[in-house]
Amino acid sequence: MSATLRRRDWLKQSSLAALGLGFGLPALAKTGLTRRSTDFFNTENSLINLGSNENPYGISPKAKQAIIDTIPFSNRYAFNLPDLMGFRATLAKFYNVAPENVLLTAGSSIVLDLFPRYFYKPGGNVVTANPTFFILPDTAKKIGFSVNAVPVGSDRGIDLQGMLSAINNDTQLAYLVNPNNPTGTLLKPAAMKDFCMEASKKTTVLIDEAYLDFIDAPDNESMIPLAASNPNIFVTRTFSKIHGMAGLRIGYVIGHADSIKKLDTSNFTESWVAVSDLSAAAAMASLKDEEHRLQSKTKNAAAREYTIKSLQALNIKPIPSYTNFILFPLGKTYEGNFAEFMLKKNITLRQMDCLGEKHGRVSIGTMEEMQQFIKVMKETWKG
Repeated sequence: MSATLRRRDWLKQSSLAALGLGFGLPALAKTGLTRRSTDFFNTENSLINLGSNENPYGISPKAKQAIIDTIPFSNRYAFNLPDLMGFRATLAKFYNVAPENVLLTAGSSIVLDLFPRYFYKPGGNVVTANPTFFILPDTAKKIGFSVNAVPVGSDRGIDLQGMLSAINNDTQLAYLVNPNNPTGTLLKPAAMKDFCMEASKKTTVLIDEAYLDFIDAPDNESMIPLAASNPNIFVTRTFSKIHGMAGLRIGYVIGHADSIKKLDTSNFTESWVAVSDLSAAAAMASLKDEEHRLQSKTKNAAAREYTIKSLQALNIKPIPSYTNFILFPLGKTYEGNFAEFMLKKNITLRQMDCLGEKHGRVSIGTMEEMQQFIKVMKETWKG
């Protein structure tokens, strides 16, 4: 048998076609299958994975070399390796803050899970947008918070005034993703600053900037300076997107030194220990490789523009995106599960029931991958 697992065999063996794949490859973990990555990526007839908002160009060559150089010492903890002891300081210097303003984590997902746990109060609520990234609001509901999810506006942008109005005396946390996921919309820096300053007078504000690196200046201004000086504002970011390090799991929180210390001595105790030596080495090297980040950003923008224009040519109205994914309404063309339908065409993406109707969310892959996606859409879209 060929070493490459073909799409038909994968569908048959994993039973994902019967399950209705709405969430892409993460569902594979539940099947119990153990397959090599090369069975799914970068091989002839392999699946085109456009479901997880990953960077298709991989990690920086400098990051890859840093991993290779660190492997001989991977039997040691990071705190025993002098080269890695300065990672927090390196990250702080990159953002022009102090090391005491930085808290390292194994990806930003754990931040979104632990924040509502840290701020939980019986009878309290969390204010966020609807739709937005799911981890924090889902965790908040699970542990007993009520979630005031403010619908996005008619332009699909986050309604900042609506979120401010939703904050009350019981609000323990306001969560904002900018650019937003899954809509891909952007809030301008001035509006963000005004919101953060006003909302932080009443509650704690957490801004998720996972996709901000895909934005051009001046709209790519981070709220990190505000967070470093205001004890009620935090920013979380990740190396998973522009740095291409999703599988290496490394993220961070930046905030006021006193607030970071409180996190570090409570729910986030020793969170930095969960960051692997290899991930830390790769992240430090990636911070120094601006050329790789710029190339990823430029290629993403070109493939995104091509995809948006191609969808518009089919009379599909995608939401203008500032990220590495696009959300678009499905209309009535596809019966059943769109993600399952596309899987049969060798493409993984997401179907999302939001904004009052079914939507597809497609990640931005390479230009060749997006051309294949558009080819399938042209063959199957009925308008």
